[in-house]
Amino acid sequence: MRAKKSTTAYKKHKKILDKAKGYRASRSRVFRMAKQAVIRAGQYAYRDRRTKKRTMRQLWILKINAGLIPFELKYSRFIKLLKDQKIDLDRKILSQLAEFYPKEFAQVVKKVLR
Repeated sequence: MRAKKSTTAYKKHKKILDKAKGYRASRSRVFRMAKQAVIRAGQYAYRDRRTKKRTMRQLWILKINAGLIPFELKYSRFIKLLKDQKIDLDRKILSQLAEFYPKEFAQVVKKVLR
């Protein structure tokens, strides 16, 4: 009598199909397609966890630059002045100030320009 791999195969397939839940068409229903889709999704997720850090920094810089327009000051000059005055505010905090608290951001800019 041959040994069937029923429970083992079922568990493996179920694990992959659960990960592929929400994918379109046969990618969420057919094991072979689902396995390929899950592997590729994992590769994209790994890559984009690193890319996310770059894109967030770019976004912060854009927001800071936009906040500096009324003061006729460029981002690079602003950062240089911050460093010269030894003000330790990172780009994330500066962008949040520029976006949500313009008065406080203006105070920071005025302090830097003194």
